[in-house]
Order: sequence, then C-alpha cells, then structure tokens
Amino acid sequence: MGGDLAVSDRSGEHRPRYVRDQRPLSYSAKHGTRSLLLAARAPLGCVAMLPGFLIVGAQRCGTVSMAHALNQHPAVFSAFLREEVHYFDLGYHHGLGWYRSRFPLRLHARLTAQKVGVPPMAFESSPYYVFHPLAAERISQDLPGVKLIVLLRDPVERAYSAHAHETFLGYETEPFERALELEPTRLKGEAERIVADPMYSSFSHQHHAYRTRGQYIEQLERLELVFGRERIHVVDSMTFFENPEPVYDAVLEFLGLPHRGYPPFKRHNSRKRAPMPDKVRAALEEHYHPHDERLANWLGREPSWRLSS
Repeated sequence: MGGDLAVSDRSGEHRPRYVRDQRPLSYSAKHGTRSLLLAARAPLGCVAMLPGFLIVGAQRCGTVSMAHALNQHPAVFSAFLREEVHYFDLGYHHGLGWYRSRFPLRLHARLTAQKVGVPPMAFESSPYYVFHPLAAERISQDLPGVKLIVLLRDPVERAYSAHAHETFLGYETEPFERALELEPTRLKGEAERIVADPMYSSFSHQHHAYRTRGQYIEQLERLELVFGRERIHVVDSMTFFENPEPVYDAVLEFLGLPHRGYPPFKRHNSRKRAPMPDKVRAALEEHYHPHDERLANWLGREPSWRLSS
C-alpha cells in the first residue's frame, strides 16, 4: 500500500500506513524466516529455559550494548534469534509456553555452560518493559526471583535520541520540538487504557513518550514496589560507555556470575544528529530537575549527568 495512507489506533491518532506495511524487503524476508523458525520451536517450550534476568530499559540508554556484552559470557544465553522479545508488554496474550520457546533448551545450555562451573542463565532485553504499566506485575507473576537491570542516561539526551530513533524507523513525522508539544495530547489516558484493557496496544505510549520516559524515578519506584530494591541493578550509561570494565564487574556480581574475562565493549545503535536547540534543552533540563533530585535520593548518589552539568 502507498505510504500516504493512514490508519488510526484506538486513541484516534492517525499514523502513516508505511509504519506497518513498507518495511524493506530484506526485513520482511528475515522476519518471515524468524517466524518459521520460532513456529518450529514452539513444541519445545516445555524443555526450554526461562530468563534469570531481564534488561528492562530504559530505551536509548545502551540496552543493546549491555545485552551484547553479557551475551558473550559462557554461562549467559539470550533469547533465540533476537534479544527483544516484548512478551511482558506487547505479546503477553501468547502465553508462557510461547515465551519459553524463545529461549535455548535447558540441556543444551547446561552442557555449554559446564566449563564455567555455574548453572546457565537466560535473559532478554526489552526496553519498553520499564515503562509499560503492566509489565512489572506480569514479570513478577511469571518469573519469580528474576533480577532486573535498568540502564539510565541523561534524560534530555535520551529524549532527543529517542526522537531521532523513532523518526528513523518511520514512527515519527514531527520535528522534535513539535513532538514534545504534542506529547501530553498523544499520551493522555493511554496508560489508563492499557491497564483497563490488557489487549490494548498504544502506539503513542510506546513510540512518542520522549519526555515522559525520562522521568526515571517514577518507573524505578514502580519496580521497587513489585520486586524490592535488592533485585534491581541500575547502570549509569555514561559510566558504562566511558569505563565499561568496573560496570561489567558490578553486573556480574549482581547476577552471581563468575568472571571469565572481558568481552569487547561496543556502542550500538548510536546516530549522529544536529545539536539540540538551546531553548529546547533548557526547557527539558528544567522539567527534569525535580525528577532527577528524587532519582539521586533513590540511588544514593548523583547520576553522571548532574555531575557534568
């Protein structure tokens, strides 16, 4: 179908049809192959692993880079074919057997991890989990004892990076400043609709929450209510990118995994973009100030972006 057609979600917002229908042919081919492979694995769900930890967000904070680093540990196994499963946010209706089939077989993982001397651990990384209003309760119900890793970066830069990312994917057509102006209208009532109707999927809640997703303290407090502080490990993304070794060490300690050397640390999914207008930056910094004050109290330390400002 042509890219000038539009559809509307239940919020009444129109979005370009090409978001759904005009992915590159190479993507379609890969997606079809992935679907066939996963369908073939579905009966194996009962003998496959479930995650021992999840990277739950935040979006555009280095989750892909952390996932790639951890996946190279000999006792760690990512989800089959892709690390983002999106079960606890967008795919919960598929059921736990569907979710389990996305992970390696337990016997295979045990044999592979024998040289490490610890039980194998599976994981996935879906950065919408930390923001989705139902994900925490679902995770707690289906994965008792699971540990959570949360990555955070300067929320001003995160918002700008998220806008560039959504624009690149075709999910955003407005310039950054206009998208920020539209955000309250786009998100109004969407979280409540998701809670009221678990089958409801909000396009704007997932793709247009540039400012709101950077209010990290609200998301961490929600996780704490469900999991407790001891099962949540927060990583400062700037520290991870600038000095990854001690950050990696702390993550392994949190997960109870032995050290087996350092993987090559690479930054993934970074994109060059024009500088943010000073007026927009100043407005965002003012918006985030009270949220970051609460975040610093929760962490017991100042996040890196407050130290460098």
